[in-house]
Amino acid sequence: MRIETGLVDQKGQDIYEFPGEKTNKPKKNRRRNKRSTPSVVQKLFDTCKEVFATGEAGVVPSPGDVERLRSVLDSMKPKDVGLTEGMPCFRTIDGEGTPPITYLHVYECDRFSIGIFCLPQSGVIPLHNHPGMTVFSKLLFGSMHIKSYDWVTNASNNTKENLNPLHYQPTGIRLAKMKNNSVFTPRCNTSILYPTAGGNMHCFTAVTPCAVLDVLGPPYSDPQGRHCTYYSDFPCASFSGDAGLGTEDGREGYAWLEEREKPEDFVVLGAMYRGPKIVEK
Repeated sequence: MRIETGLVDQKGQDIYEFPGEKTNKPKKNRRRNKRSTPSVVQKLFDTCKEVFATGEAGVVPSPGDVERLRSVLDSMKPKDVGLTEGMPCFRTIDGEGTPPITYLHVYECDRFSIGIFCLPQSGVIPLHNHPGMTVFSKLLFGSMHIKSYDWVTNASNNTKENLNPLHYQPTGIRLAKMKNNSVFTPRCNTSILYPTAGGNMHCFTAVTPCAVLDVLGPPYSDPQGRHCTYYSDFPCASFSGDAGLGTEDGREGYAWLEEREKPEDFVVLGAMYRGPKIVEK
């Protein structure tokens, strides 16, 4: 298995059984139906091939294509990708500190990637970006807190006092506007972010054990300059001179984002995907 994503470090573990446990695997000699209905995963793959036909960074699919792919993802359930909530990767071991995240590599090419992040309770995918990408995230089960930001590029009229927040921008830190700061459940529609809108920088925190199916178009690529960058976020009032910029109509509206190294306690383990196979036609 080849895993290539800005968030995955290691590979090789088996999330489907505990050591010493045996799973009931289908017999190889069973007859297969000659006319089988394509799996939902196959439908997802076929739709991605059409939606991300160009595969160019910064190119956003048409509104019709976005809704078509969203519709496929909205209908997906854990069983469609071979997941159950009782799998070991969703269990937190007492005293182990920040729990590791498990990533299931479903498919990747130059134009898009499909994968599943499995988070135990309290698991965190820290704040990071998606340069030039359109990203679809579907929560399959559990509940997850998502906080996301977009960069502020023209801030002259973004505050009640008509001040320009960029005037106060500290060196090495950039102003961002909050897009989301709420808890998502499987009943929520698929979350979509774009290269410059929709919450391009986001952070996931597992309120309960959960699994999120991610589609990235195009995927991360160091050779092509699409690096995964991590950030720390600070309320606007953290810096002198900008105390009036932290609220908008009584709500948190802005934050300063500072680039950081990948957090040492953030560990992503790659694992084999054993759901329905994808057939490349």
